Amino acid sequence: MTLFHFGNCFALAYFPYFITYKCSGLSEYNAFWRCVQAGATYLFVQLCKMLFLATFFPTWEGGAGAYDFVGEFMKATVDLADLVGLHLVMSRNAGKGEYKIMVAAMGWATAELIMSRCIPLWVGARGIEFDWKYIQMSIDSNISLVRAYFSPTPPVFCHTSPSLYRSFVHVFLLGSWTALLVKAVITGLLSLSSLALFVTLVHSN
Repeated sequence: MTLFHFGNCFALAYFPYFITYKCSGLSEYNAFWRCVQAGATYLFVQLCKMLFLATFFPTWEGGAGAYDFVGEFMKATVDLADLVGLHLVMSRNAGKGEYKIMVAAMGWATAELIMSRCIPLWVGARGIEFDWKYIQMSIDSNISLVRAYFSPTPPVFCHTSPSLYRSFVHVFLLGSWTALLVKAVITGLLSLSSLALFVTLVHSN
């Protein structure tokens, strides 16, 4: 039963990435290694962010129950480094704009999936006790895939920044399912808005 639960979580988390890679046309362009390079750029950017946060933003030592709004906001601005990394990935790839975005998004999102959810799923979802948090983690990976495809647009990236999202959940004391629903709705609305803007710009040209 635990292996079956792990298989469900694994399929829910990873298969949408495989299907997106196959159906988006990236496999026809032999873009696998370019996606790997985008994933390596993701790892480098995350390492730089961790070093920056550890150096300039020490652990909050306020009173119990207090919340450091200024500190959390400053930490959220560090996520702008992801935009710089995505820009570097897209600028190094030759081809159409849509192709650059797809390569950067697929490599970026897949690297995030492997680094942040692979070990928790392998260790936790195979446990004796059933827990909904692994299903939530798998659903959240699909939301991250959508976010990665539209994160090159600053408004979408800033509103779906992981640091801002965690701060929002902490302030409003949202439950796990409610927080996941809010994240999905916000990401979906902003992504659809960006898609509509992109289609308008393409047809106007």
